[in-house]
Amino acid sequence: SKSHTPVASSPLIPGNDPTLLFTNAGMVQFKDVFLGRESRPYVRATSSQRCVRAGGKHNDLENVGYTARHHTFFEMLGNFSFGDYFKPDAIRYAWEFLTQTLAIPKERLWVTVYQDDSEAYAIWANDIGVAKDRITRIGDKGGQKYHSDNFWAMGDTGPCGPCTEIFYDHGPGIPGGPPGTPEEDGDRYIEIWNLVFMQYNRDEAGAMHPLPKPSVDTGMGLERISAVMQGVHSNYDIDLFQILIQAAARETGAQDLGDNSLKVIADHIRACSFLIVDGVIPGNEGRGYVLRRIIRRAIRHGYKLGCKAPFFHKLVADLAAVMGEAYPELVAARERVTGVLKQEEERFAETLENGMGVLEVAMASEDKMLDGETVFKLYDTFGFPLDLTADIARERGITVDFAGFEHAMQMQRERARAASKFSLGRSLSFDGEKTEFVGYDSLQQDARIVALYKEGSQVNEITSGDEAVIVLDRTPFYAESGGQAGDIGAISSGHGSFVVQDTQKIQAEVFGHKGHLATGKLTVGETINAQVDSEARSRASYNHSATHLMHAALRAVLGTHVTQKGSLVNAERTRFDFAHPQPVTAEEIRQIEERVNAEIRRNNRVETRLMKHEEAVNAGAMALFGEKYGDEVRVVGMGEFSTELCGGTHVKRTGDIGLFKVVAEGGVAAGVRRIEAVTGPGALAYAQEQEATLRDVADLLRAQPQEIAARLAQIQDQVKTLEKELARYKSKMAASQGDDLAAQAVEIAGIKVLAATIEGADAKALRELADKLRDKLKSCALVLGSAVGGKVALIAAVTADASSKVKAGELVNFVAGQVGGKGGGKPDLAQAGGSEPENLPAALQSVVAWVRGKLN
Repeated sequence: SKSHTPVASSPLIPGNDPTLLFTNAGMVQFKDVFLGRESRPYVRATSSQRCVRAGGKHNDLENVGYTARHHTFFEMLGNFSFGDYFKPDAIRYAWEFLTQTLAIPKERLWVTVYQDDSEAYAIWANDIGVAKDRITRIGDKGGQKYHSDNFWAMGDTGPCGPCTEIFYDHGPGIPGGPPGTPEEDGDRYIEIWNLVFMQYNRDEAGAMHPLPKPSVDTGMGLERISAVMQGVHSNYDIDLFQILIQAAARETGAQDLGDNSLKVIADHIRACSFLIVDGVIPGNEGRGYVLRRIIRRAIRHGYKLGCKAPFFHKLVADLAAVMGEAYPELVAARERVTGVLKQEEERFAETLENGMGVLEVAMASEDKMLDGETVFKLYDTFGFPLDLTADIARERGITVDFAGFEHAMQMQRERARAASKFSLGRSLSFDGEKTEFVGYDSLQQDARIVALYKEGSQVNEITSGDEAVIVLDRTPFYAESGGQAGDIGAISSGHGSFVVQDTQKIQAEVFGHKGHLATGKLTVGETINAQVDSEARSRASYNHSATHLMHAALRAVLGTHVTQKGSLVNAERTRFDFAHPQPVTAEEIRQIEERVNAEIRRNNRVETRLMKHEEAVNAGAMALFGEKYGDEVRVVGMGEFSTELCGGTHVKRTGDIGLFKVVAEGGVAAGVRRIEAVTGPGALAYAQEQEATLRDVADLLRAQPQEIAARLAQIQDQVKTLEKELARYKSKMAASQGDDLAAQAVEIAGIKVLAATIEGADAKALRELADKLRDKLKSCALVLGSAVGGKVALIAAVTADASSKVKAGELVNFVAGQVGGKGGGKPDLAQAGGSEPENLPAALQSVVAWVRGKLN
């Protein structure tokens, strides 16, 4: 009704913005528009944006489930003005929507403004007619100028401005006072809409300069306004959450629908499902780790409700039923999301078992504080969330050394920082014009140096030996984007020669050429000649065009569920990650290769066109996950076989690729597979290497290449026969030591205790000997160990009469912890492994004292 263009929700992974873990507000997809780096065909927009706040600056995770309004996943409604309307209309639109469209009583609404924003105050009081006693001016915190809940900034510098917030009064039955009062922390008055007025640009000195075109960014939580409209106080009481809470109760067997753990699970299934839909996979770092942490927090709350079996993945169907109409992509990905969550649940069961062994050993000491190094090891090695370790320790009356944990974490960060390579990234500040890219048509271009960077700072000149980044006004160098690596080559003038080792984007359309000055010097403003390495570019183009053909072939052979999850295209090979639930078979790989090579032989022309984004997608062009597209897009077509949106470099005809060969296939995460392939000269070199290897193997086997399989089968049969004979010999040798070992047992409180090394025994032989010794000793606790091939094998056995005080799992982990290992098992029998055989004798010598401590 106000001439706004509806804009679809962007993915939860911010496009081309490494500064954000997740999309956490409606304005994120418009960030470059607000900054003036991007233009859109509209000046008014509205959206319903899915958001995640978990990890990083905006981290609500620990509060989720325990308050009425904290969520990891939520939907943010918003309207935006890009240099069009400003405060008067923004405030009027919001008031009309709330009081007329939604019919919320005016007397239930309160307003805050920034203390110095007299304009907004006057609009509310005079134009809208809000009583002055329901308008609160909010000042700065701690006397720090502009540090206020009602002043918003995109960063330390850049666009910023005051904001006005609208609050809803839930009534006197809820404790709390109006905003700006000492009682404001209560839940009676809840913010439902925030209107941000971006009217200043803050420079590095902190000075505020009026923006030539002020803009508006607003955000209203859908869950909060739904609670208002449904007449409930808590977001968890709205219809959508009640359905999910009931589903969580059904799967966990919980009876109390008000249990906070059910709220945690209901919230987390939304965040986890949509993160997976948008391509995030559980992992050990970055976004993948945040997802894994949310999943494991949900599982842990299922454990608290008494549910030990995998349950979380079963809630995806319930979520799709209530949110699938609004987000059809959730319905389309339902099976994949379910599979990823189920696999993660099963993995976490293993994590719990393995990590608990280490934790039990650590807590078995008399020290009432769990040291930070152990807590970090649990976190880093076993994936044990810190809060899970803290909960278990608390139950045992043990405190956690959080300071030690943070120190260990900081040390790891410093190691990672020291090991990380120099990157261009967005740490380089540039406020000049966009780089004109001419590299589709030419690999050589005269250009002007517009900026130089050395050690992250802008300089006017670089000299021989300097590592630097060069920005040109125009360039033939392709900057890394869409999975294709940046070009390499040279930049030279009469004064110096610069070797370009990589090309990256400093900003959306500003290219940085990273490398070192080989000779002479270069200065800002100087005219240079930019020359791309033609051989590297050609090979990268072969691989990029082949990637498009491979993507189409994968969808044809495996199914249309295949979607790109990542890629890396360079001069050596192409690496393509895609959604698929199981390994690609050898026969499927053969079919994929045949289809791609058939398209290469057809020698179709590779055509590129510029089209409107919506027109291109409607015409069937594939838009790839994680890419950020403008209103106008470049469409690359290869006959009728492949059409994709792509800004990369390609061959002129498919025949230029020459040959396509898959060299590797494997899994990179649950539900994600990876194929690596080579093309052209690389494919020929690969075939020649394989042929040479085959000849070498044939020579070693004293056979012809075509006889290798039969000869290996014959050798395998011989090896199996010898292994069986060796196993029988080891068992006989171990058994013969039984009588001697039994005599070495030490009696403690009526229990015979034995710890011994069995030379050359494998785990099976140790287990057999342990069973015989347990039968012979009758009442005992024993540990047997062996060191073979640099690895330690351990078996602990305890008879039933002793297992109430001495548990085999605790015993074997006590020893394993001293030899760099871990293990687990039942109270009467457990096994472990280790990697430090040199510590085995001392570890076994400590067993008697440990058991004595348990029995006495």
